[in-house]
Amino acid sequence: MLRLLVASAHLPAATGAGPGVHVYARFRGVPRSTRVVPAERSPAWNETLVWPLAARPLRPTDSLALRLQLWGQPEAHRLLGATTVPLRCLAEDPGLPLDLSQLPLRDPQGHPTGATVSLRCSYVPPGQMAAGNVTSQPPEGVAPCLSPPRPTPMMGTAIGMASHRHPKPAAGKKEDFQVRVRVLQGHQLQGSAIKPVVTVLIGEHRFRSRIRAGNNPYYNEHFHLTPAQLAAVPIHIQVGVDGTVGMATAWRPLTLSPTPQVLNSRAIRADAIIGAFKLDVGTVYNAPGRRLGGTWLSLQHPRHPDAGCCGYLRIGAAVLRAGEPVSEREEAAGSQEVEANLLQSALLTPCVATLQLRIYRAEELPRGGKRSFVAAAVRASFAGRTVGAGGTVGAADRCPGVTVSPTQLCTRAMPPDAKPTWNEVLFFPLRLPPLCDAIELAILSGSKVLGTAALHLSHISSAGAELEGGLPGFLPCFGPSFLPFYGARRDAADVPSDTMVAYRGRVLLELSTHTGDSDGRQQDAIAPEDITRVQRLLPRRHRLGLCAVFYSATMLPPASEPLRFELSIGNHGDTGDTSCRPAASATPQGHPLFDGNRYHYMPWHDSKPVVAVTSSWEDAGQQWDGQNLMHSVGERLEGNVAMLRNARPDALGDVGRKLLRELARDCRAALPVLQAQRPRTRLDVELRAARLQLLQLLASAAAAGPPRQAWAELLPEAEAWLGRVAALQAEPQAGVPDVLLWLRSGARCLACARIPAHRLACSAHGPAACGRLCGRTHTLMLEVPGHLHAQLRVRLWLGRVAESQELPRYLEGALHVYAETYENQTKILGKWSRQALPARPSFSDVAGRVALPRERIRPPRGWCWDGPWAVEPPRRLLPEPEAGMDEVLEEVYENQSRRRGGEWGPAAVPSTDVAGAAVPPKEEVACPQGWHVTDDWRVEVTGAVDEAGERCPRHSPEAPDKAWEYASLWGGRFHLQRRAGDACRRRCWRRHMVPELPSSVAAIFLLEGTADAEEMPESKQMAATPKGRGHPQHPTPVILCTFERPSSFQLRCYLFQALELKPHSTKTTADPVAHVSFVHVSQSTRVLPGTLDPVWDQSLLFHRVQLHGDPRGLRDEPPAVVVEVFDQDGGGAGSFLGRSVCTPKVWLDVGRRKLPRLQRYPLQGPGGPAGELLAAFELLHEAEDGAMARLSTPPWRQGTFGIPPGIRPVLRLMALEVLAWGLRGLRGRCLLPVRAPSLEVQCGGHVLRIPPITDLATNPNFPINAFLLTLHLPVEEEYVPPIRLRVLDTQGFGFRPHVGQACVQDLARFRREPDGEEQLPQPRVPVSGSNPAAAWGRIAQMLPKVAAEKGTADKDMEREEEDEEEGDWWSKFYMAMGDKAKSHRRTHRDSLKVYGCELEAVPKFEGLQDFCQTFPLYQPGGQQGDDPVPVGEFKGLFCLYPLPEDPGVPPPPRRFQELPPSQPQQCLVRVYVVRAFDLSPRDRNGMCDPYVRVSLGAKTLGKRDHYVPNTVEPVFGRSPCPPVLVPTWAHLGADPTARMFEVMGTVPLEKDLRVSLLDHDLLPPDQEIGSTTIDLENRLLSRFRAHCGLPRLYRMDGPGRWRDQLSPSRALEHLAHTRGLQAPEFSADGTAVIFGGSTFLLSHFESGPPTYRHPGAPRERLALHVLHAWNLVPEHLETRTLYNSAQPGLEQGKVQMWVDIFPASLGPPGPPVDITPRKPRSYELRCVVWNTRDVEPGDISAAGQRMSDIYVTGWLDGLEEQKQRTDVHYRALQGDGSFHWRFVFPFQYLAAEQRCVLPRKVPCPVGRGGETRFWEPSVTPFSSPRTVQEHFWSLDETVLKVPPKLILQVWDNDKFSADDFLGVLELELTRLPRPAQRPQDCTLKPRLSPWPWGKARGPPRFSLFRQKLARGWWPCVVHEGGTQRMAGKLELSLELLDEKEAEERPAGKGREEPNAYPPLQPPVRPDSSFLWLLAPLRALRYAVWRRHRCRITATAALLLLLLLLLNFIYSAPGYLAMKLVNPLRLFGAGSKH
Repeated sequence: MLRLLVASAHLPAATGAGPGVHVYARFRGVPRSTRVVPAERSPAWNETLVWPLAARPLRPTDSLALRLQLWGQPEAHRLLGATTVPLRCLAEDPGLPLDLSQLPLRDPQGHPTGATVSLRCSYVPPGQMAAGNVTSQPPEGVAPCLSPPRPTPMMGTAIGMASHRHPKPAAGKKEDFQVRVRVLQGHQLQGSAIKPVVTVLIGEHRFRSRIRAGNNPYYNEHFHLTPAQLAAVPIHIQVGVDGTVGMATAWRPLTLSPTPQVLNSRAIRADAIIGAFKLDVGTVYNAPGRRLGGTWLSLQHPRHPDAGCCGYLRIGAAVLRAGEPVSEREEAAGSQEVEANLLQSALLTPCVATLQLRIYRAEELPRGGKRSFVAAAVRASFAGRTVGAGGTVGAADRCPGVTVSPTQLCTRAMPPDAKPTWNEVLFFPLRLPPLCDAIELAILSGSKVLGTAALHLSHISSAGAELEGGLPGFLPCFGPSFLPFYGARRDAADVPSDTMVAYRGRVLLELSTHTGDSDGRQQDAIAPEDITRVQRLLPRRHRLGLCAVFYSATMLPPASEPLRFELSIGNHGDTGDTSCRPAASATPQGHPLFDGNRYHYMPWHDSKPVVAVTSSWEDAGQQWDGQNLMHSVGERLEGNVAMLRNARPDALGDVGRKLLRELARDCRAALPVLQAQRPRTRLDVELRAARLQLLQLLASAAAAGPPRQAWAELLPEAEAWLGRVAALQAEPQAGVPDVLLWLRSGARCLACARIPAHRLACSAHGPAACGRLCGRTHTLMLEVPGHLHAQLRVRLWLGRVAESQELPRYLEGALHVYAETYENQTKILGKWSRQALPARPSFSDVAGRVALPRERIRPPRGWCWDGPWAVEPPRRLLPEPEAGMDEVLEEVYENQSRRRGGEWGPAAVPSTDVAGAAVPPKEEVACPQGWHVTDDWRVEVTGAVDEAGERCPRHSPEAPDKAWEYASLWGGRFHLQRRAGDACRRRCWRRHMVPELPSSVAAIFLLEGTADAEEMPESKQMAATPKGRGHPQHPTPVILCTFERPSSFQLRCYLFQALELKPHSTKTTADPVAHVSFVHVSQSTRVLPGTLDPVWDQSLLFHRVQLHGDPRGLRDEPPAVVVEVFDQDGGGAGSFLGRSVCTPKVWLDVGRRKLPRLQRYPLQGPGGPAGELLAAFELLHEAEDGAMARLSTPPWRQGTFGIPPGIRPVLRLMALEVLAWGLRGLRGRCLLPVRAPSLEVQCGGHVLRIPPITDLATNPNFPINAFLLTLHLPVEEEYVPPIRLRVLDTQGFGFRPHVGQACVQDLARFRREPDGEEQLPQPRVPVSGSNPAAAWGRIAQMLPKVAAEKGTADKDMEREEEDEEEGDWWSKFYMAMGDKAKSHRRTHRDSLKVYGCELEAVPKFEGLQDFCQTFPLYQPGGQQGDDPVPVGEFKGLFCLYPLPEDPGVPPPPRRFQELPPSQPQQCLVRVYVVRAFDLSPRDRNGMCDPYVRVSLGAKTLGKRDHYVPNTVEPVFGRSPCPPVLVPTWAHLGADPTARMFEVMGTVPLEKDLRVSLLDHDLLPPDQEIGSTTIDLENRLLSRFRAHCGLPRLYRMDGPGRWRDQLSPSRALEHLAHTRGLQAPEFSADGTAVIFGGSTFLLSHFESGPPTYRHPGAPRERLALHVLHAWNLVPEHLETRTLYNSAQPGLEQGKVQMWVDIFPASLGPPGPPVDITPRKPRSYELRCVVWNTRDVEPGDISAAGQRMSDIYVTGWLDGLEEQKQRTDVHYRALQGDGSFHWRFVFPFQYLAAEQRCVLPRKVPCPVGRGGETRFWEPSVTPFSSPRTVQEHFWSLDETVLKVPPKLILQVWDNDKFSADDFLGVLELELTRLPRPAQRPQDCTLKPRLSPWPWGKARGPPRFSLFRQKLARGWWPCVVHEGGTQRMAGKLELSLELLDEKEAEERPAGKGREEPNAYPPLQPPVRPDSSFLWLLAPLRALRYAVWRRHRCRITATAALLLLLLLLLNFIYSAPGYLAMKLVNPLRLFGAGSKH
């Protein structure tokens, strides 16, 4: 599926009123169109166009054609721009949408129109479209992209400042959008012992979350809002606290700017805000998928933005538009992804730049009356809106006001003047990058807008991202330069003003940007030196000459007054303006002539009128040269890129080489011109540098040669080059206004065309620097909304007068200048006289108002007469088509016939014209009056005639009596032939003028003065010019361009067919006829009655069309062919249906002619697209060599020329089988019921009438269902006509009103080949034909796998026996969701398929419309642009296949043979509604109270009391079925507690099952949340067996018991019958079956006996396996989207459900499925607080000792009311406390969800008072929850689910003040950190021991639900300044017991009885720590040893060391003496002696 989101567009010249605009898109020949919106500057649609691709995937060569068009306008004036978007990137990467912002649009010639469009294209491959599980999640660890996507190469702005993002909706547009915000959790919020609450402000709606405790709160709450204006909605998120201790809990939010805030409930009001974040909707809208999933917000304090981050808040946000699906929810990632998914706050920073807009002066402002100018003001609007008014502009004051949202500034008041001067500067803050692109300015006169203009920041600035490796970019700058303004024309009050675009003056502006603020200034006066500088910088003025040659004007209105065309540039040339000198700016007036068929044209013939206007402007040559050079490079490159895109693979090399060669040549040619320029302003410097660098880069890239890989790789690179060239094509500083071309009738302006001046500019730097239309003949369409007033073919030229000597080179004829006057006479008494003329001079101008006697007329200065006065023959008023011809030929074809072998004789019609129409014989042809015969009849032997075709020179015109023109009254229409009642006549006198002296400039530009007028001051030029327009001595001269000889052409129009015409009113058919207009001739096709797809198959030949000018110019710019289709339903002109402007293929050499190919041309009607035209056009040059005579004439068929065989599509005999099943839901017209409707099927001119339905109320099916229609259809699919369906009712008196109609397109999806057969499934393992050795090898390979599977099966069997109660339906559900942890069955045998979409959206099931499809029927004659509402449905199918041409070959067998009975049948319908999610809230608390209501026909099930309170993700509780009339077998075996709905219905009378979710309110009626509708008939008739899903296993009993009516074997037999196959043949033991020509064995599917319980017979198990092989619908759970009629297209949530349908004719069904949700288990958490260590003491004793009175509080998250606390350990020294205290926390835990279940009671959503708190709803409501009543007024119980988290806080007890917070410990029981066994090992981060034996055992985290018991030391933390530090250690023991274990081992709280498990003894604490006499040693221990143990130890060590030293000193002398004397030795010696 291809989706195109058309967001918005930009129209530079739009004024905000008039015809609407729409976007027309075409993909693979299938058109789509958006709705029509007003033509404002920034129109917005936000509309999605969809092309279903079926089984045809997107190819890299596909492209998307876009056209931005005006509503109801002709083709030439309708197109505002077109482009082609290649889809290569989308085809290669379908997951990445193609975002195109400000995509430039171009005209048919390839020139940028200035308009842009923003869109987004996405592609869903056929295999992935809405299929698969809802469990598809993005890969973990992938951070969402928070920045806008990188711009694609194809797009860009003028300089590229604007980022390429998702298209933004325009402000003020009423669009259906929904903003969704999901607050997930907080992380590291600053503060201690806080209770944070989050407030979300979306627009003016405030939502508030529930209050949580701790620094890492968990919320998971949803907030939805559908704002009226998307662009003006910010998102405020505030995080804070909920009050102060001891105060009321009511909290009043602070008034802030749009920011998210976190507030602290324990702080005072001023300190309540923890942090805030400002999130703009545009950030979410521009994110991938328009959503931010799991994004962390960096919070900042709004009053202290420099304080750093205050914490993090994780949210999810999305912006949804009508028709867009909700993205699948992703699981919340861990906190470790904060850095990867962090979104920094950038909107709290101040503005970084200041925009300075200097307004100097204005000129050429419009006049308010005949002599005075109007008072005006200039208003500028920035950011798209204006807020307030800065001042009041009176009628006599003039001041410009500039508005930059949200401030408006005005300059000082000025008196009325044509050139007011302000000299003021205005300051505005600017944020970079800017949030808007356009600065809109307007000139005001009071409250009336005189003119508007715009400056686009993308044109005057650059972010430096578009040019890779280029300039770093520059800030917005402009001027000093003049900016033209345009507005509604003042003399067109009776015409819609938006089409009357007129010049309204210029304003001298200068714009600059400086970093920093403006120091508080808003406006100031401009310094005198700046004024002098600006005057010096303005370029010198030069005189420009504008010339236009009018070649033809056709399709003119039949005006009673004469028409003229007027050309102007600025005020120059405007005949309604008196401030400029008169000029020859208008063509001579004249009445249009009738072309003989339908249209009127101006008879100019060989003398073409010429107009010339001179004006004085600043020199814009450099700007025009640069702009035209970039346009020239871009146009040629775009053409080559288109050729490369459509080239064949074998021709890619030639096209690529041509592209590179021409690109290099164009860039090298443009570089010298740009290098020689001298820029005068900063913007000129920047643009010149950017263009030079880009051209040099492109030249070097093109010269480098082809790409390395392949030529196909050149296409994306060339597209990127094209986008960069287009980004530099704008030139905002030219200052010269555009050229306006008007069609006038008297003083009224009928139509206008606007042409940019640079497109006409002539340059001396070569043709590439000239404008695209300079000196070229171009076709213009002059129109107003809904009406085409003229098709004008004109040649224009604009250039400097001093360089106009090149003008004759651009003109194809000779210029002649005449003075003209009319001689007037009146018939008095039978004689003509110039006397007594009533209010009319004898010689006057053409209007008869100004006297112009011949003798008083003088030539202009510098001119002289060339000959006398002469009478001019009035050729332009001849009524014949031959007007202006000097000689014509009369042609008569003489026809003869003969029999075979006989003689020639006169035919039945002896004389005809060239078209075959009978004419009189040549002898009876009379010569018309005013002509005479110059030659006799002669036989033409060189023309394309048969043997006796004769031609003769017919007549030469006789000059009338002195060329008089006659009229009955003055002011009436003149004619040539004199009539009896004529009383007035006139004739034209002309005198030729020539310049007196040769001049270097064009002579026509000297008519307003001398040649040196350019050097003369303007004041002197005005003084030298005679006052008054039409002065008697200087009448406006007439300029004519004469051609010597025209060229003769033949136009051939091949009109084959029109498709999908839109009739008017309530008509269902039309009588279409096509009128073709070309230059001054036109023809019509034949009228085809009663069809909307007329096949004319007709060729229209336009012989000898005379075209003036060079034939080679006609080849490059051929005249347009306009085809208009009318409904000729009666007399008169008929009703206009559509118009198409086509371009013929021109062949100057007929010998090289190639047959054209039929093409599709879009038709535009009064209300927009009106169908298509299949035609071809060629223009053949009739040369003198007689080549045209050798061309064959199209075949003659039934009085008209047919299309030649080479052009006409090839037809083939086809068979169209129609399965007409029935009609559904028909609604009659005018409140009349439909009685007996019948159906008509039209295709290819054949009509099939199906018999009516006799009784629609009892059986809406047709009595006969299968039909065959044989017809000839084109072989090419693009030419195949659609199938039209018409439903007619049968009323009394033969009245057969039209009830509904439909058009079936794209018949290729119904095409089938005659030999195609259905492919049958094959068994997985072949039965025979395999090698035994190979079979044994496979068996050997499978043995290990089988053994492993056997072991796994044994384990699963044991697990299943242990958890028998867990083997329920929810186990299959969680296994299908991919969550094995929640599934208690470790096997995939019995699986459930969960579809993330509707069952009809699964591609392999073909929308469950394989038997018959549903075609909506619409009201006949629906208006264009309206959203059509179906009036019924047609159930049927078509099959198209070829038939053999040989009658002897038997036709293929019919398709629709085996049909089920068409009679209605009774069915039992079981609806299982499992759960819903993402529901749109309906209460102010962001929740709703949903309940289910099921409707089938008139039956409705569901009660208001069975609602789930306060949730947006409900799982619906038990809903007992109400008593309904069902058969006795309906409840056989039914579980009375099954949560499902049973209802009986008759299909198809009651086929639409509607499942609605409603919000329960206190007082009815209840609001509908959303609903979904299921077509039961499609499911019952589908061959995919969708009425009851096939289970994976066949069980006879148990939870998965077989519930279908038919056993698997009977279902297989039924399948064989419906598919037309032989019945299955089972073996005796049921282990083998032969079906569909294949043999299936049970061993193919089962490797052994079944291991699950209650298996069925082998026969049934094998049949079930075979059924699964046919890809039937399995047992499933579908996800359906809910919609609300109040908000069409916007998803209101999703519901997961399935439906079983049991026809009564098949017997009783099985028991229903029990889907009762699981219940939570009761647990008890026992936490023993043993000791604390190193807790920070909060007090200091008198002895200077730090101590605290410590106690510990604890609770489970969400159960704050169960908070418990220990006793107080008084005077705990050094933070060491001993408690021996037990906390007991009972709670309910759902293991499948890993959440604690907390029932709550919250306020009622409707009128239930009290504080509103938001609680997260649980997925599963339980039958007996434990209710904690928060308020006595709480009425509804809400079940919450939160992660199991134990929160412990350490406090310091104080007597006379609030307790001091010391630290907190938060433990998640499912991810419990492993505790330390010693206090010294307890740290915030676990220490890694360097020794192998010291490493931690096991993982760092574990689940207490598995380990059950844990003991050790955990750290307490305190958050400070965005970081956390350790504040102590807790020794805890945690034990988790289930309900049974808790009863067996009871334990009391604290040390209460029963004090067991374990028994807690009182802690050993010092009773009297400071009684020295009673405990001196203990006092010394705490007072001295604890504080000074390090010092005591060091002192003791030093004393010991000192004693040792003293001892050494004391003993050393004696020791030394003993050593020296050695008395022992002396004593020994003495004794010896």
